[in-house]
Amino acid sequence: VHGDVSKEGETERVVEETAKTFGHLDGLVNNAGGMLGRKPTAEFTDEHYEKVMDLNARSVLAATRAAHPWLKKQGGFIINTTSIAARNGGGGGAILYAAAKGFVSTITRGHAKEFVPDRIRVNAVAPGVIATPFHERYTNDEQMEMQRKSIPMGFVGTPEDCIGAYLFLASPTLSGYVTGQIIEVNGGQLMP
Repeated sequence: VHGDVSKEGETERVVEETAKTFGHLDGLVNNAGGMLGRKPTAEFTDEHYEKVMDLNARSVLAATRAAHPWLKKQGGFIINTTSIAARNGGGGGAILYAAAKGFVSTITRGHAKEFVPDRIRVNAVAPGVIATPFHERYTNDEQMEMQRKSIPMGFVGTPEDCIGAYLFLASPTLSGYVTGQIIEVNGGQLMP
């Protein structure tokens, strides 16, 4: 099921269509996000703010709200994707993205408490520097090398490096007693 989560109503439609197709919903992974350009505070506009917050924050609320009635029927999981930027304020020109991901981290903990009676576990994964189109668009080679040097493991991660954290949090066998947690996947760049 395809949709643009930055458009009002699309997130809800995608969740509903998916759940109705299968007749139930086991879990939700809120993974949409992006910086939409590096802009220092003095340069971003209200329009840019709204786009970044809609994509990274509002979409999580919309998908969660749409999935909740389905997940409540049988219990399940929600996994949000936050970022190392939520903890360190982000790189140059990424403060809005960092703030939006901070929202995602906070809402993860709040929803974990709110949805406990519904048997819904809510957790998050916080990737560090991961080689994705995100960095191809917004991070030049010099910036990427500086970030790589700050990673104790000595290399930039890949999307495959994050898979285990998501599978762990999706499995009731492996993480049935885990809720409200954020798993940092960053090669040691941030050790809380």
